[in-house]
Amino acid sequence: DQPARLLVADQVAGALYVLDLPDGRISATLTGRHLAEHAGFLALPGGRWAFADDLAGEVVVLDPHGPEAGRPLVAATVPVATPAEHLAADPAGRRLAVTTGLGRSGEPWSDVLTAVDLEAPDGPRAVRVRTRVGEPGVTLSGGDDPLVVLRHREPGALAAYRHADLLDAGPSCPPAAPLATVPLPDGDGHGDAYDPRTGLLFAAAGSGVHRARPAAGAPPAAQEPLSWEGPGRGYYLRLDPVRRLLWSCVRGGPADPARWPEWTNDAWFHHLDTGATGRRPLGPGLVFRLAVTRDHAAYTRVHPDGDELILLSCPPSGLPEVTARMPLPPMDGAPRAGGTPWDGVQRRAVAGSPGAALTAVTRGGHGEIHLFDRAGELATLTVPTPLDDGGHLALVTPGDGAEADPVGR
Repeated sequence: DQPARLLVADQVAGALYVLDLPDGRISATLTGRHLAEHAGFLALPGGRWAFADDLAGEVVVLDPHGPEAGRPLVAATVPVATPAEHLAADPAGRRLAVTTGLGRSGEPWSDVLTAVDLEAPDGPRAVRVRTRVGEPGVTLSGGDDPLVVLRHREPGALAAYRHADLLDAGPSCPPAAPLATVPLPDGDGHGDAYDPRTGLLFAAAGSGVHRARPAAGAPPAAQEPLSWEGPGRGYYLRLDPVRRLLWSCVRGGPADPARWPEWTNDAWFHHLDTGATGRRPLGPGLVFRLAVTRDHAAYTRVHPDGDELILLSCPPSGLPEVTARMPLPPMDGAPRAGGTPWDGVQRRAVAGSPGAALTAVTRGGHGEIHLFDRAGELATLTVPTPLDDGGHLALVTPGDGAEADPVGR
């Protein structure tokens, strides 16, 4: 059997490691690769994974289990515009889209969208077009003629393009006009998901989770938004293919980022098949991204009084509940009260696989990854570089179906 593997990106040091699990042996290393942390890792069919290299201006497709079968670790590369904001694929894993965003600028400045065909006749092909300046999220619909749907913030809108039309664009980044737009509330869009089974896309905003069903030849058909079920708003959105849930973290509390230890955080969930929606309290501090494992959804919470990994289970006939809270070792350079929780401080990345009970959490600045199962910590793994800013992770289990979530995480 092929082992579970952990992809560990140190985007600051420019390195990527492939670790065997659970022992943490480094089976492969890529140097000179700077993962675009906001766009994250994207699962593709066939056990492949993709990421955007922000410095090289490429999407890199990895085959984490390829080398032992005589295949290279890097399966393909294709040029894309950066700084990469979001990365998504169609359910078939052939067609990708990469949006550009802030980078290190204080305000959005790039309007370039890249469309990718990984299976073009002459090899992977990419075309760049101009759309609209902002920080757009992106999803792709299914079928043989998928749509690329951008989620814009200001003014808020969903904008749909045929992927095939984008690939037919000429050189010099010509402007591309959307086939159709659907209005969204202004200024606060943050988070995207797509459910290949139903064809619904989801866009998180302060007013709730907006839903639409894109279809070739027609505007995306909007549906009634889902409620956040209380005060606050979600800053992340993720599809859970195991439990057929959408997950987010709803943040409330003071608007001043320096008072982040007072922020409230609730795990928000919506069952895609039954419609059941609710939230569970996680505690104060900084909670952002989450991971999906075979048995749980996993959140990390950072707080001056101590950090923790929080696991929520969801029985087949029930609703999610917090089932474990596991302490995490403190980070030198951790966020402190009175400063923002993201400027010049260490952070944590979290990863899981729908096919394994494992959860991995980084200890930013220490070059450590803590590996947990449902009972507690199994091991502390190390890599040669410090994982400043928390690094980024993907946990890979052969045949786990992670590609059922076709948005980079």
